[in-house]
Amino acid sequence: MHVDYDVIIVGAGLSGVDAAYRVQSECPHLSYTVLEARDAIGGTWDLFKYPGIRSDSDMYTLGFPFYPWKNPKAIADGPSILSYIKETASHFGIDQKIQFNNRVMHASWSDESKLWTIQINFNGSEKTMHCRFLFMTSGYYNYDHGYAPVFTNSEAFKGPIIHPQHWDENLDYTDKDIVVIGSGATAVTLVPELAKKANRVTMLQRSPTYIMTLPSTDKIANFFNKWLPAKMAFRLTKWKNVLLSLFLYLYSKKKPESMKAFLMKGVHRGLKTDKLDKHFTPRYNPWDQRLCLVPDGDFFKAVRSEKAQVVTDEIVQFTESGIALKSGKELKTDIIITATGLKLQLLGGISITVNGKLINTAELHSYKGVMFSDMPNFAFAVGYTNASWTLKCDLNCQFVARILNHMKDKNKSVVVPRFDESKYGSEPLLDFDAGYVKRALDSLPKQGSKKPWKVHQNYIKDTISLRLEKIDNPNLEFS
Repeated sequence: MHVDYDVIIVGAGLSGVDAAYRVQSECPHLSYTVLEARDAIGGTWDLFKYPGIRSDSDMYTLGFPFYPWKNPKAIADGPSILSYIKETASHFGIDQKIQFNNRVMHASWSDESKLWTIQINFNGSEKTMHCRFLFMTSGYYNYDHGYAPVFTNSEAFKGPIIHPQHWDENLDYTDKDIVVIGSGATAVTLVPELAKKANRVTMLQRSPTYIMTLPSTDKIANFFNKWLPAKMAFRLTKWKNVLLSLFLYLYSKKKPESMKAFLMKGVHRGLKTDKLDKHFTPRYNPWDQRLCLVPDGDFFKAVRSEKAQVVTDEIVQFTESGIALKSGKELKTDIIITATGLKLQLLGGISITVNGKLINTAELHSYKGVMFSDMPNFAFAVGYTNASWTLKCDLNCQFVARILNHMKDKNKSVVVPRFDESKYGSEPLLDFDAGYVKRALDSLPKQGSKKPWKVHQNYIKDTISLRLEKIDNPNLEFS
């Protein structure tokens, strides 16, 4: 059977560019291509167009370690991040390896041929490719549809109803009243940006989220950049931020009440009041869900200016002029934005068979958070739930490059992780209370009770596991 590429990478966002760099720089003996379903590079940062879109991680950890972020803004806006991804891809010639409008529909592995057969929809027509190794870098959510709960009587509302994932860039919201449904990172980002032009913006939440203010520029990073070589400055800032975020996460888990008090003090400073407000007092412990970061306290400034407000209530139904609430009140509005979250989708939504058997992802176990049990020559790249996406993604990509080089050195053509149920127990893959995770629990793979099947949300542990530990071990079967 003809082999088109040694490695096929699926997805041309942050993860895909990272994977392409690691394969071409560390495995120059291998041929590869990147298949992208859409017509543009950038993934999330090209898809989302809503006002104020930005990272909720600092760019010294979200940026590529092999192409340091140079912009002085640590918390960057979406267009700047997209420009950075494109610049990186162009600098290393990765953009020439991307095949756009190639949506992978199905992938099948054959032990007989020792190849993956990839079925692709290319602009409405079908085509097939074959590769030795399949690397999924397509993110973790559905790009076509966000999570859209059914709201009673929604058809009665006379104004536009918009999900941020499908933002209408022609929408004129100047001097309009707007309700943003949701309390996560998207809602917290939208509110202060919309408030600049709108008459009034209301964030309608069922329950509050923890919000923490960070400066949009990192003074320590700027000091390093002024006096040190660029790569050294980037590495020092990255590790400073890694250690700080890791400390905050571990402290949240060990002393949640103390962390709550710390975060609430930040809210009081942001709102310039000592009054404990129910709209900013979550029901859960810090980091049971992802923390919302706001640069320079812009969200709190919008609330203080009274151009924005927060309402904690439950929706009964939509009306012609707004939203009827459980409290009996009605929020009158011109525009409703449903910042209700993402719809989790594993492996880009493609179906996968191994030797003719359709794979059920819920039956799989994750090996080091990079590969799946009983899946030959297959890997995926995803980020952390409690830290920057690229930190884990790049470690995964480096590990894949190590695997590929090990196979070359040992003259092996197939690698398969094997989960031994007699040695390891099974646990849920993610200990995370986010809505998009809970909605997808039935389809998520599992993790093992101990390493190397345990999935760490810890950059230091993962660095040791994925960069330093030996490739050869009884859990990997090479042939």
